[in-house]
Amino acid sequence: PGLLPKNLSREELVDALRAAVVDRKGPLVTLNKPQGLPVTGKSGELTLLSVLPELSQSLGLGEQELQVVRASGKESSGLVLLSSCPQTASRLQKFFTHSQRAQRPTATYCAVTNGIPTASEGKIQAALKLEHIDGVNLTVPVKAPSRKDILQGVKKTLSHFRVVATGSGCALVQLQPLTVFSSQLQVHMVLQLCPVLGDHTYSAHVGTVLGQRFLLPAESTKPQRQVLDEALLRRLHLTPSQAAQLPLHLHLHRLLLPGTRARDTPIELLAPLPPYFSRTLQCLGLRLQ
Repeated sequence: PGLLPKNLSREELVDALRAAVVDRKGPLVTLNKPQGLPVTGKSGELTLLSVLPELSQSLGLGEQELQVVRASGKESSGLVLLSSCPQTASRLQKFFTHSQRAQRPTATYCAVTNGIPTASEGKIQAALKLEHIDGVNLTVPVKAPSRKDILQGVKKTLSHFRVVATGSGCALVQLQPLTVFSSQLQVHMVLQLCPVLGDHTYSAHVGTVLGQRFLLPAESTKPQRQVLDEALLRRLHLTPSQAAQLPLHLHLHRLLLPGTRARDTPIELLAPLPPYFSRTLQCLGLRLQ
């Protein structure tokens, strides 16, 4: 439960998104996006962007078509902020950009990790780049990037993390990205040797020998289904084949927006955890405070 059914029609997707609305204030519409729905995609693909005209009509907005202000990526679930007013959307985009430059986090994700970070909180910094490996675009870390690397698309990335709870060799972690890069949070947790549960792309970069975890070279490690140990499978009541279908446990839980006036306290938007995420927390004895 909480996953997007496969082979949805456009009408079914619009209905699902309408049911996922968690807040409406003025021109702003907030959704709790299901995991697996891409925001953008190729022409003809069913994406959030492709059905915005129908969703706008379904929500009774008439000629005022919604546009995306902020959204969680395809593999993650959680908050999507839409606006039917271009001026409001522009003001919010400027707020997010300014907050990013000032290193003030506005987005808080919840993640369940396979493994427990050694520090209870801290910063993760890494230079990342997109690389085409075996027909797939993957995000890979770059050690000691040169100025030439930066000019060629390497980006220095930064995230805050805080461990909220631990149990059964897993952790519930709050993540706050201070930069924006494809799969940033997944790769940052891999660099901590604690891949996100359900990460079937980057978790293979963490190897284990005699119980000790280590990082494998990203360029020569192909994506593969995440492998969980037997004790964890028992706690989650999953077979290995079910674990291979486990959705990514990364959820955009909280978003801060500016108040109406400059000195107002920020407005907080919240999206409840998907049912599969809550079930995992229950199985592992973890609690979101």
